[in-house]
Amino acid sequence: MKPTRQLHDLGQSLWLDNITRDLLDDGRLRRYIDEFSVTGLTSNPTIFDAAVGGGHAYDADIRERARAGESGEPLFMELALADLRRAADMFYPVYEASHHMDGWVSMEVSPLLAADTQESIRAAADIHQKAARSNLFVKIPGTPEGIPAIEESIFAGIPINVTLLFSSDQYMAAAEAYMRGIERRLEAKLDAEVCSVASLFVSRWDVAVKDKVDEKLRNTLGVAVAGTVYRAYRDMLASPRWRALADEGALPQRLLWASTGTKDPNASDTLYVEALATSDTIDTMPEKTLAAFADHGELRGVMPRDGGDADTVLARFAGAGVDTDELAVRLQQEGAEAFVKSWKALLRRVAEKGEALRGAKAS
Repeated sequence: MKPTRQLHDLGQSLWLDNITRDLLDDGRLRRYIDEFSVTGLTSNPTIFDAAVGGGHAYDADIRERARAGESGEPLFMELALADLRRAADMFYPVYEASHHMDGWVSMEVSPLLAADTQESIRAAADIHQKAARSNLFVKIPGTPEGIPAIEESIFAGIPINVTLLFSSDQYMAAAEAYMRGIERRLEAKLDAEVCSVASLFVSRWDVAVKDKVDEKLRNTLGVAVAGTVYRAYRDMLASPRWRALADEGALPQRLLWASTGTKDPNASDTLYVEALATSDTIDTMPEKTLAAFADHGELRGVMPRDGGDADTVLARFAGAGVDTDELAVRLQQEGAEAFVKSWKALLRRVAEKGEALRGAKAS
């Protein structure tokens, strides 16, 4: 049995952290579904920038839309949603069979709106309406400005992938927003089933401290932080407040492990996947990491519900002078800034291609 199937049977969903038109056209996504137990996917501006700039798969679509007068974000959104609709349709049987807990794809609101709550709410509703797929999450960052947008979007019935979470405090803020949105729906006599996931970024912790701690502490901080978040997640699911919502038909806001590709060339390429194996969660992996785990990964046990030795490891980092509370805030801010940079680069690339292709003859 493939290691990917073992994770699936454990109760962890394996999602692909990638979306390209080539991936859809050449059958790779279908193969990942059939052979590697992949049941969903995520995307972000960096992924789309590489996809649009990495070949010619989008050229004909860009040419046609540019000639029709489309440009900027609207043009890109249509390109992205065309791919995501196709992927959503491929995962729809999983979505139905899992009673809507799995089989999802995700589309980001513009990172330029990260500090604008009201525009994020508007953009989420617009993406949800244009996507026209029940198994498409809208991604909103779990920043201080994003939290009220998440609550309002959940109240409006829009499925949300809360992104850019780095700590248990940030995770709990996202969980609170989700529960408040559901509670408001119940007060308004609306359906309690609005799906959501909360995405914790893991490997970026280790990248941030790799030159600040001894060798023995390297590549341990991300998993330790994940342990504290997993404990908070389990405590939330066991709370009377959540149980009351579940009794009304609400579905859990599943915890999603993001940024699970190993960045240290001296570390195992399956480090995070193996350490984060546990039920009732999602692991979204880059293609390289998915292939590596399918080839030689091992299921070495499951993450303890109480976080295991997470507190001990965090105490070691505190002793080494690492303020994880401050670092969590900085990582979230830097993550938002990086997405803005990628978004702007993506829009420039689309604009340049549109200009170059507008007058070109179709091949």
